[in-house]
Amino acid sequence: MNTAALPPVSFSTIPARRRLVLRFALRRQMEVSGTDSTGREFSSANEMWREEIGEDEAAGSDQTKLRDWYSKGISYWQGVEASVEGVLGGYGCVNDSDVKGSEAFLKTLLPLRFGKEKQHLVAVDCGAGIGRVTKNLLLRHFNEVDLVEPVSHFLEAARENLSSNSIMQEEETHKATNFYCVPLQEFSPETGRYDVIWVQWCIGHLPDEDFISFFKRAKVGLKPNGFFIVKENIARGGFVLDKDDQSITRSDAYFRDLFNRCGLFVHSARDQKEMPKELFPVKMYCLVTEKPQKGGNDARKRKHGNRPTIIKS
Repeated sequence: MNTAALPPVSFSTIPARRRLVLRFALRRQMEVSGTDSTGREFSSANEMWREEIGEDEAAGSDQTKLRDWYSKGISYWQGVEASVEGVLGGYGCVNDSDVKGSEAFLKTLLPLRFGKEKQHLVAVDCGAGIGRVTKNLLLRHFNEVDLVEPVSHFLEAARENLSSNSIMQEEETHKATNFYCVPLQEFSPETGRYDVIWVQWCIGHLPDEDFISFFKRAKVGLKPNGFFIVKENIARGGFVLDKDDQSITRSDAYFRDLFNRCGLFVHSARDQKEMPKELFPVKMYCLVTEKPQKGGNDARKRKHGNRPTIIKS
């Protein structure tokens, strides 16, 4: 339904069922409107994507404009210092709160999905930057972590910080294994390698169609019971386009619509606490490929019959 074409209506003269449909359509129209960082307003995300990448429902994206979109984003980050302060946009102070919130969320999910028995767990850090999340969080919970990052000097900093710093934990080695200098829109994971695919503060650089393509490709990289963690800034309504770094901040409803189009289900979600008030709210999503069963316990139902396969590089 093209909600932009809906005329003014008097709800009192419309049958109840039709009123519900119209209310939903009008509410959705309000939800997907947005602005960019210059203050320009867009009536819909479709309007914005047509402007930015020439996206057309029939013809797809203008490849020249799409390449420009990505090259401008990479150019922005190439000018940023490879440090915690740099990758966090001058808000290095949020590092501790960010890691604390992520760890609390992750620790509730690992036993639910994989049980409490010790296993060889593998994760990938997408948009890994300088390896901040890998170093401060993922290496404490996963035996192997791969890093995917398109900005070369960030990835080199991550390699220097992590390659010679394997962590011995309970007589097991936890290490950064592979470093891939590749953008998410081109990353295709090895089939069945990962227990967790971690995507934080990077998916906003992908337009909707590449967002969907990425997750559809990445799903094949999950082991049985594996899951995604998506941690991102959340717009309070619709979207906000940042013209400096070529990224989009989507609302919760916008994200959930895209997750649905990817064939993914929200297993659980949690708000990040203790962030500066002037910043966007931050939300964490656990996404799974099967529809969660209400009131079920993943670990008790699956840990015996459907264990992840141990994969070593």
